[in-house]
Amino acid sequence: MPPCSRRQALATLAAAAAGAIVPGRTWAAGRAGSRALHFAHLHTGEKLAVEYCTAGSYVPEALGAVNTLLRDFRTGDVHTIDPALLDLLYDLQECSGATRPFEVISGYRSPQTNAMLRRRSHGVAGGSLHMQGQAIDIRVGDVSLASLHRAALSLRQGGVGYYPASNFVHVDTGRVRTW
Repeated sequence: MPPCSRRQALATLAAAAAGAIVPGRTWAAGRAGSRALHFAHLHTGEKLAVEYCTAGSYVPEALGAVNTLLRDFRTGDVHTIDPALLDLLYDLQECSGATRPFEVISGYRSPQTNAMLRRRSHGVAGGSLHMQGQAIDIRVGDVSLASLHRAALSLRQGGVGYYPASNFVHVDTGRVRTW
């Protein structure tokens, strides 16, 4: 699957700009319509199909369900997931043509889990955005990892890490950067 078309990219940028120029409006409020995501957590076996935004407004109960699903599966700690991360995933789903659920490798990570993973691997950041609920490691069953990576890069909505040896792509809502 190729990266987003110019039209898709411009539509995404226009929606972002519309939401940004109206004081007090959320990212969701700046975008019309409803948005849904499907997740399959690879470590817990849990699945979630959720409409997290309806008529341009985030749905608190749906956000709570996402927070629970994306909890630190090692400790059970639940943390608020940045709704902008969900919007990024929605845009990634649209851009990549994905129809299968996002397979979750890692969502929120507690500081204790992050420190443990950091001791085991050089690829884990000390100030990881996973600890802020602003990052997720994913793959999708009907989109090649390389295509998912290219689609994430084309969005330019935050950080994108490519881990082909571990079979996942990292996306976050931090500054635009790649590794």
